[in-house]
Amino acid sequence: MEKALLVSVQVKTDKGHWRIEDISSELEELVSSTSVEITSNIICICDKPTANYLIGKGKVEEISAIANDEKVDTVIFSHDLSGTQQRNLERAIGKKTIDRTQLILDIFAQRARSPEGKMQVELAQLQYLLPRLIGKGIIFSNLGGGIGTRGPGETKLEVDRRQIRRKVDKLKEDLNNFRLHRLTTHKRRKSNNLPSVVLVGYTSAGKSTLLNRLTDSSQPTSEKLFTTLDPLSKSLSLPNGQNIIISDTVGFLHDLPHHLVEAFKATLEEVVDADLLIHVLDVSDHRLYQHNQAVLEVLEELGSGDKPMLTALNKVDLAVDRGWLNVTQKDFSDSVLLSAKTGENMEALIAKVSQYFSGLLLNIKVIIPHSRMELVDFFYRRAKINKIDYLDTGVRVELSIAKGLYDKISEDKDIKIIC
Repeated sequence: MEKALLVSVQVKTDKGHWRIEDISSELEELVSSTSVEITSNIICICDKPTANYLIGKGKVEEISAIANDEKVDTVIFSHDLSGTQQRNLERAIGKKTIDRTQLILDIFAQRARSPEGKMQVELAQLQYLLPRLIGKGIIFSNLGGGIGTRGPGETKLEVDRRQIRRKVDKLKEDLNNFRLHRLTTHKRRKSNNLPSVVLVGYTSAGKSTLLNRLTDSSQPTSEKLFTTLDPLSKSLSLPNGQNIIISDTVGFLHDLPHHLVEAFKATLEEVVDADLLIHVLDVSDHRLYQHNQAVLEVLEELGSGDKPMLTALNKVDLAVDRGWLNVTQKDFSDSVLLSAKTGENMEALIAKVSQYFSGLLLNIKVIIPHSRMELVDFFYRRAKINKIDYLDTGVRVELSIAKGLYDKISEDKDIKIIC
């Protein structure tokens, strides 16, 4: 098993509200999501970054001594490194050295299953590596294997910038084709007037578990970070009779690399097109407020910061202090305390979703001729029938219906709308 020494760095000039202890613990969680043994986690706080090493030379010498003493294969920094910093650190320490972005990309490379997911990861990796290709420098020396080296193979990287840019352009073109296919699916869904709800949240907040609980599906779940990379959509019938589409998405992370967001933007279009977002938060995590802020920042970057949103304060079954939960809930509007794992209080979340979409329903009465009885079945499937009377002249139906669907049926000359 590959052994890694972790270096958790906090630069005081960086913007952010993360304590060094939280930076350190999240780095350990990320590395634990891979098949790598952690030997030590060194804390490093510096006033400002240095051009050569990010951190001070004395600290680099200390890291080098510990890395050699513990016989590690890799040194992993929590802070992103420039190409120059990474190259200098690797030379000074004498070990393969990677940063947080490479670590995340490595995890994504392990998790990607679909052709689109694999292409998105490869695109992000190549865009990360391209500015770092300096002769046969630091990046090429890292290709011996292990963490930080999955994805584009050695033969793909030992080519000039022009060839890599061509590969990037080809990946973008292929991903755009996937995007066009998805847009067709979205148009079909919109034409059927099916509202969409998208689950968003910090990685490992429990989105997939919540999707499984709501829709009786069997999406794989894990305590490891970034279990879900490919979006999954399922149908859900609400108590008010409406059918909706609910989708899971890739988990967010604080300081998510911009080019990674760009690479996954096609997948994250589910968020942009959503009628309602459910923000899933792990209420048992002491970093709850930092996670909330990180998700809101990514939503802003996606242009979805003003979307209607419910907050699912998940994992109440893991909360040590139950009394604290009610106090915490007051900090989040339109929120529900629940446990997707045990099913606790799920009905409250479903009720809130139903209430939101009920506000978008129209209550109408229609008369359907006996020759169009298939419309009764249609209304049972696509709306909520409140009352139905079989008359000599036809079938009178009182129903609650989405406005978009109302616009559609109003064009049918056989349907008589009486109010």
